[in-house]
Amino acid sequence: MDSSRPLALVTGASGGIGYELVINAEDDRLEHAARRLRESGVEVRAVRADLRSPDGVDHLVAALTGLAPDVAALNAGVGQGGAFVDTDPDDDRSVIDLNVTSTVRLAKPLLRDMVDRGVGRLMFTSSVAATMPGSFQSVYNASKSFVQSFAQALQEEVEGTGVTVTSFMPGPTETDFFRRAGMTDTKVGTMPKDDPAQVARQAYDAVIKGRGKLVTGSAKTKAQGVADKVLPDRVKAAVHRRMAEPGTARDDGGR
Repeated sequence: MDSSRPLALVTGASGGIGYELVINAEDDRLEHAARRLRESGVEVRAVRADLRSPDGVDHLVAALTGLAPDVAALNAGVGQGGAFVDTDPDDDRSVIDLNVTSTVRLAKPLLRDMVDRGVGRLMFTSSVAATMPGSFQSVYNASKSFVQSFAQALQEEVEGTGVTVTSFMPGPTETDFFRRAGMTDTKVGTMPKDDPAQVARQAYDAVIKGRGKLVTGSAKTKAQGVADKVLPDRVKAAVHRRMAEPGTARDDGGR
């Protein structure tokens, strides 16, 4: 690859917010995303790897040998809906493996390299879900709370190194997330959602400006971010239940 041009790494780039961010993913849509970027004159190296597995993380890290990303967006993530007592433990583990474990394992070599060079921008896809107890989405919300806390701790650690760490916090966004999470029968799964292109633009601007964190998306999502700062956790958990409990889509006709 041309070392004179800025290099960006985006995980979870085959669809949704990661697709709009401008590349790694674990499904067949990755090559389509790569072709679209190449048509705009961008040089792309598509690395297919399932980051839920240690081997997948190692494969992506190995693919970066000799490369120095100027920007790295750790965007890959997966959700899961349903009552915790009913969900499959393997699905719980899949959420943790991708959202938490792979994020930590990738951040380590990326951040070390950036700090050594004295330049770089590391971005984490957090969520407004990080700010509230996730009734009927408990493991997912907890995983995003981890990402949010992790990102903000790293911001302090790299202060003065020339490296910036940004976490952006989207709300419900028009992606394949809710179908994959088994939440098409919920209110949040069927309600109108934010435009992923708008979310990605706002996240990109935040990274370029070196901001620490930003709630991204529509005015409604930003207002939710403000409300979450003052509402008691018990209230937020009850509100989340009305949005995420299976069967709630019928309460509003699926609109």
